[in-house]
Amino acid sequence: MGIRTGEQYIASLKDNRRIFINGEEVNDVADHPAFSGLVQELARHYDRFHDPEKQPIYTYASPKDGAPVSNSYLMPENAEQMAQRVRAETERKADTFGMMGRMPDFMNAFMTDVAAIGYLLGYKDKRFAENAWRYYEYARDTDICFTHTLADPKTDYTKEVSEQRSVRIVDQNSEGIIVSGARMLSTLAPVSNEIFVGAFMPRTPAEAAYAVSFAIPVATDGLKFIAREPYATGKSLFDRPLSERYDEGDAIALFTNVLVPWDRVFVAGDILPHNLMMPSYPGFLSLQANIRGRAKLRFMTGLASKMANSLGRNKQARYQEMIGELLSFCEIADGLISASADEVLRNFLAAQRNNNNPDFVLPDNPDAALFSIPNSGMVAMSALRTFFPMVNTKVNDVVRLIGSSNLVMAPTEADFANPELAAELESYIAGPDMSAKERVRVMKLGWDAIATEFGSRQEIYEIFFAGDPAMARMMYYNTPRRFEYEGQVDQLLAQSEALQADRISN
Repeated sequence: MGIRTGEQYIASLKDNRRIFINGEEVNDVADHPAFSGLVQELARHYDRFHDPEKQPIYTYASPKDGAPVSNSYLMPENAEQMAQRVRAETERKADTFGMMGRMPDFMNAFMTDVAAIGYLLGYKDKRFAENAWRYYEYARDTDICFTHTLADPKTDYTKEVSEQRSVRIVDQNSEGIIVSGARMLSTLAPVSNEIFVGAFMPRTPAEAAYAVSFAIPVATDGLKFIAREPYATGKSLFDRPLSERYDEGDAIALFTNVLVPWDRVFVAGDILPHNLMMPSYPGFLSLQANIRGRAKLRFMTGLASKMANSLGRNKQARYQEMIGELLSFCEIADGLISASADEVLRNFLAAQRNNNNPDFVLPDNPDAALFSIPNSGMVAMSALRTFFPMVNTKVNDVVRLIGSSNLVMAPTEADFANPELAAELESYIAGPDMSAKERVRVMKLGWDAIATEFGSRQEIYEIFFAGDPAMARMMYYNTPRRFEYEGQVDQLLAQSEALQADRISN
């Protein structure tokens, strides 16, 4: 089939999915006011692949039938192919200004990572590696839209997962596994075709039933979603230019005795592959997410500069310094993307060597298995966990400081439609080289980006995009690099002691 059109995507949403929002079940998500703006944005995304100018950049020929498919599924064999992937990801993220963290590209990259680690998934039973590969091919060639869910629900953060009601295997038969429980924060779920349940937090031997990974249609018997309240409420695009287009819709996924066919299962009760899935991925997901983070940083830097222009603050050194720092972050981001792409290519080629080696044996010891790809880097994941959360919250602070009270006291589009008010507004709040309406339009964009429900959710999402940032930093504390760097200090102290001894003796 290959790439879909926007019309085909919208038609695919008309099924028996069970989506609840504000206590009511939604019959048609494409027409519901909470989701219609998002559906139209996604339809535009799919249509761009058919643009004659974009298609050569956004696609490659499916190895199966030669049909054009998204190169967010491309498994690069060399630097040139990786550069093609990065260019396409960069342009697609610019299409939505980095405001959508869960565009279809995100899960396409995720499933590419999953398919690439067959040596891990199939270390005991090759069937699970084959399932991942076939599912990757299916997703690539049918151009489906994914949601995913990783986080366990927490009734009490001090309790183990076995004491919570997370998704777990409750039974299995010749047809597949049967799962029940909940998973959190299934972004894009109301308007997706399929859901991927992945591994995130490690499981203990006592939690083997919770060690599970699979993918099934959103419209599956026993599966339903409770969406959070919508931020798209039908306001004009003047007043809410982001909320009305890019509210991705998060949801809780509830599974009640859901049958998952065996050919859709990637991990079933096996602790080792479950716990090692995330750290074993080559990093296509991290690279895609970092490119998205860079797109948002660039857009928000431009917004901060535009706001300064509209207020005359671009002439003041204080605000020039703020914007200059953001521009320096953009340069660093470019370097991190380049380094991440090189690293991901190396990781992927190493994973392929494991997959193609008939004598490869995964160590049963989890620590040894974790390093089954020697010299696997962490640049892409480190950028995702630390750099982009830092700069994409820092830029919000700059927008607040530049906009100040102008963000709060911004009239609405309706005010400018009133002739009496429009004339007065023009005389009182026009910018240095900008009409009052254009200045307010910029302030409305700034307000929506950082202060509305949409903007506040965006900031939380940036902070926790790759999980709890404190846990990530503690994880780094236990890496071998700390001991390597301490060794350098020991080396200098030892040298100093020897040199001092020489001084005394001489």
